[in-house]
Amino acid sequence: MKYKILVTGACGVTSRSVVRSLNKSEVFGGKCVFIGTDVCYNEYGIYEGLYEKVYKVPYFNDPDYRPIMEKIIADNNIEYAILIPEPEVLYWSEHPFNVKFLKIPAGFAKKVLSKKSLYDALKEKTYIPDYQILSRENMMSSPSNIHLEYPLWIRDYAEGTTSGKGSLKAECYDDVRAWAIINKGIENFMLSEYLPGRNLACFTLFHNGKLLKYGVAQRIDYLMGKVAVSGITGNTSKGKLLNYEKPLDIANDAIQYIVSLTNETMNGLVVTDLKENAEGNPIITEINIRHVAFTSTFANAGLNFSEYQMMLLAGQEERISPELTKLFPDNNIMLRDVDGLPIYLDNHKELKTGWFHE
Repeated sequence: MKYKILVTGACGVTSRSVVRSLNKSEVFGGKCVFIGTDVCYNEYGIYEGLYEKVYKVPYFNDPDYRPIMEKIIADNNIEYAILIPEPEVLYWSEHPFNVKFLKIPAGFAKKVLSKKSLYDALKEKTYIPDYQILSRENMMSSPSNIHLEYPLWIRDYAEGTTSGKGSLKAECYDDVRAWAIINKGIENFMLSEYLPGRNLACFTLFHNGKLLKYGVAQRIDYLMGKVAVSGITGNTSKGKLLNYEKPLDIANDAIQYIVSLTNETMNGLVVTDLKENAEGNPIITEINIRHVAFTSTFANAGLNFSEYQMMLLAGQEERISPELTKLFPDNNIMLRDVDGLPIYLDNHKELKTGWFHE
């Protein structure tokens, strides 16, 4: 039996991580036919060989998107779909296609799709950063318009924004003004308190309101981080898997609070990003309504979120083991380079000068 799976945003790093995770699965490995769709600005994903076919499609808000996708689904007898680009996830939640996919609650998705709407929804909580929204004009006109202390974090906050777009740690007003001048395409900026601690990601998989699995990871360094002023490119080059429940407690509280506001039942996979403040407390910076690229590292360590997702879609929920997460070795590490697949080591030791690895 072959599982015919549509993967949207197929050329992106995260989508390809999902496919690799399913190929690694003892249940689904070798039994999946992957059909990809993408706007194809990253052509590498077309030719890597992970997909049987990759279709170039328009953006989800193009009038031609729906008929093209319907034809792809029909022509390839697609049964399942895994959705990655966040605006596309929301579109499918509101306008589903005739395939099986994990449907994120649409009201929840709208609340978390931009940082502003997320922070507004959680304004009564203590685990979001202090923030303010300023237009380019107000930001450049007077330093008195900025109500936060320096250093502060400045960034774009548009829906579905990723990879630290428009981000900078500003040490003074001159930095803020210069950043607004450089980023002419951004009309409104979010300013928020700078969080100096660890950068964390908390994966959570829900089904009909029940939390089935979670995992916590730390992003330590980023691919080509030196070329970004913020140091953040969105693609982790070094990280590790953590045995740390506090991010889950905070992420789950936020998720349950938001679905209580929207009167929905939580469903699907979301990844909550958190950064620790000066006191070491995790603060929510965003909630992603999709996998992030760490998913293949979790799979390599035995916590395969892509596999669990497909078990739900294929009506095999009983195969999902009852424990919520996995205990990871303290010395584990994830390493990734531009031209290589991610490497997961469960007992990593730093090499000292004069030492060797064989």
